[in-house]
Amino acid sequence: MTEEVDVVVVGLGVGGEEVAGRLAEAGRDVIGIEGELVGGECPYWGCIPSKMIVRASDLLAETARVDGIAGRAHAIPDWTPVADRIRDEATDDWNDAVAVKRFTDKGGRFVRGWATLTGPGEVDVDGKGFRAREGVVLAAGSAPVVPPIDGLAGTPYWTNRRLLEADTLPDSLLVLGGGAIGVELAQALGRFGVEVHIVEASDRVISGEEPESSQLIEEILHSDGITVHLNASVTSVHHDGRFTLTTSDRRSLVADQLLVSVGRRPRLDRLGVEKVGLDSNASAVTVDERMRAGEKLWAVGDVTGHGVFTHMAMYQADIVVRDILGQGGPSADYRAVPRVTFTDPEIGAVGMTESQALQAGHSVKIGMARIPATARGWIHKAGNAGFIKLVVDADRDVLLGATSAGPAGGEVLSMLTLAVKTSTAVATLRDMIYAYPTFHRGVLDALHDLD
Repeated sequence: MTEEVDVVVVGLGVGGEEVAGRLAEAGRDVIGIEGELVGGECPYWGCIPSKMIVRASDLLAETARVDGIAGRAHAIPDWTPVADRIRDEATDDWNDAVAVKRFTDKGGRFVRGWATLTGPGEVDVDGKGFRAREGVVLAAGSAPVVPPIDGLAGTPYWTNRRLLEADTLPDSLLVLGGGAIGVELAQALGRFGVEVHIVEASDRVISGEEPESSQLIEEILHSDGITVHLNASVTSVHHDGRFTLTTSDRRSLVADQLLVSVGRRPRLDRLGVEKVGLDSNASAVTVDERMRAGEKLWAVGDVTGHGVFTHMAMYQADIVVRDILGQGGPSADYRAVPRVTFTDPEIGAVGMTESQALQAGHSVKIGMARIPATARGWIHKAGNAGFIKLVVDADRDVLLGATSAGPAGGEVLSMLTLAVKTSTAVATLRDMIYAYPTFHRGVLDALHDLD
């Protein structure tokens, strides 16, 4: 039997839950389908619990900075309160009853299971069919990429999920991948006393960011006692109680545990997207500026390929809700997508990097300020590493992109995101009044460097 409803939302991560909940509140008959936990990756295995780990590790680092500034202090790392907080405060022991109720209280109907598209506006869940009068919204999220390395399959390696669920930590850890997730967790666990090695195939960590960001993080990781192996392509994995990674240059790296963190891939393979004219082998679902992917079909979040960020999913969800309700409003604009790597120091970035701007054919000017040389950086002293880099279109004199690395780098990023989004003239940014002494006043120093 097939039941007719107004809207079916496939996947109730942050984006899907937002769409389903708001449409239900607006009076639509909404079916929300989720095979795992309502809320998705972010609250249970992603941004929220991982930042609890980062917060704890930052406290350890700050304690070590007391000497010479505020007296003497010594911290003894203990993972137990971190694991307790993740289990009790963030995840309810990985139980989504509260999240399910949050959705159903808005008027939505929840179905636990894995959905498959069977045609335009049609979805099957374990033999139960739904036909959506207005349409289907795909919000199926993404899963960790597991590279086809000889010997890896079948070993008890960790992804971010298993690490976030850990009650105890290994004595040593190999981190395969030097992207944002890899370096965040590597630094945090290193501060809890784990011997950590990062193995990265490219020539720098966080390679999608500015080279200055990569250099800064590599230096900081080194100072934290973490070893970074660059240009290290792994050819095989062996497990005999411990993990041994063999690299293309025949090095062997050994540790108690292996964290695989080489990126994420949208979950398209089991959605049946070919039944609605999409390619199940594609890297993402192609959507227009209103997040439409086809007849009676929208998509939000990781599956769209515009960044595996919670804030991206929420941004796109708002567009979908307005489109389905016929409310109009702005369409998708990705010129000023903010991103933060929550290391210490934080690496906040928005818009184009210098390299991307040059490749796009822009005439570019660069302004740079080093945080230790700014007033607040000098006051801050220990832990003040960082910089602000502005990428300016020399012809139009507006920001194309920016990086704010340092203490509160992600918070300083907000004004730079606004400037990129609104194409604010550099002259206007120079004419602003910047509170003194703040970290964001470093933006003014970077503007002066343009001259």
